[in-house]
Amino acid sequence: MSKSFSFHISANDGRARTGIVSTPKGDIRTPAFMPVGTAATVKAMMPENVRATGADILLGNTYHLMLRPGAERIHNLGGLHKFMNWDRPILTDSGGFQVMSLTDLRKLTEEGVKFRSHIDGTEYNLTPERSMEIQRLLGSDIVMCFDECPALPADRARINESMQLSMRWAQRSRDAFGDRPGYALFGIQQGGLEQDFREESAEALEKIGFDGYAIGGLAVGEGQDAMFGVLDYAPNQLPVEKPRYLMGVGKPDDIVGAVQRGVDMFDCVLPSRSGRTGQALTRHGAVNLRNARHKDDLRPLDENCTCPACSNYSRAYLHHVHKAGEIIGSMLLTWHNLHYYQELMQGLRDAIAAGQLDAFVAQFHATRAQGDIDPL
Repeated sequence: MSKSFSFHISANDGRARTGIVSTPKGDIRTPAFMPVGTAATVKAMMPENVRATGADILLGNTYHLMLRPGAERIHNLGGLHKFMNWDRPILTDSGGFQVMSLTDLRKLTEEGVKFRSHIDGTEYNLTPERSMEIQRLLGSDIVMCFDECPALPADRARINESMQLSMRWAQRSRDAFGDRPGYALFGIQQGGLEQDFREESAEALEKIGFDGYAIGGLAVGEGQDAMFGVLDYAPNQLPVEKPRYLMGVGKPDDIVGAVQRGVDMFDCVLPSRSGRTGQALTRHGAVNLRNARHKDDLRPLDENCTCPACSNYSRAYLHHVHKAGEIIGSMLLTWHNLHYYQELMQGLRDAIAAGQLDAFVAQFHATRAQGDIDPL
């Protein structure tokens, strides 16, 4: 097993890349989708079942884990991997995004962010240094530097001010992270939808030096066209030899478009959250199992899918358990959605390796355009 962190690109197709991120806890095949395990669990899933879908890495949430059960407690219990029974790589976000969303409960300064817990009102002070300490206590393999993410839309002055603060925090994160062989620290590019700010941010991050680079500040309500507009240039502003991670994205067609533009890593709560609300994400698009059209339908959700929901249960059953509020409904649809996402990532990796990405993407869009099968 490798004892260091590295990234190897094995094939390119246009701007898309496929390769391997190597860590002491195992390899991550890219392009990679990271299921989100906010509070040390991917909701409605056992860790071994998440792995069975094809996931190489999970995402944990610094903000939620620091509040409950606490980073020091997790450390004393053997670290996050042991705590949640996941022995493969874990990436943790810095906590910045969640804290920034607490607009009524926080105070932002140069030092960091003071905020009150949404759980019990306890006051916390989260700084770049404390974020690095929490992520070290958790034992995460890929650590994200602490940044500020302004909500869009915002004026250029506000976006520039935020980006500059994030770059100062990036340097402090790098200094606090120190030298930790086998562990990686990713910098986060900011700058909203402004190309010149993104360029300045990328240059600042590269000067500091990170093991990987994230594209932050997108998927915050700007819409797909605006996001793709940024992705037309932002990945190319970042070092070509390091992994590129688009934070908080996204829908299947968001991911496909971002892979075409040179992104390597993704995370999103969508497949698990949709599974809990009765929505299946399939190669034919989204299917709402709560709709009455499914109640007498003995056909599988997707006859070409090998997940347990599609292999062993009918649409009628999936409709019933969701209407009845049975937990198995969330379990089966979350498993299906995560399985579909990992199948999509494998398809993208294979297509890039074969130099057939354009054909794969054309087929992806054509299949989605067909829509769901006709009702009985």
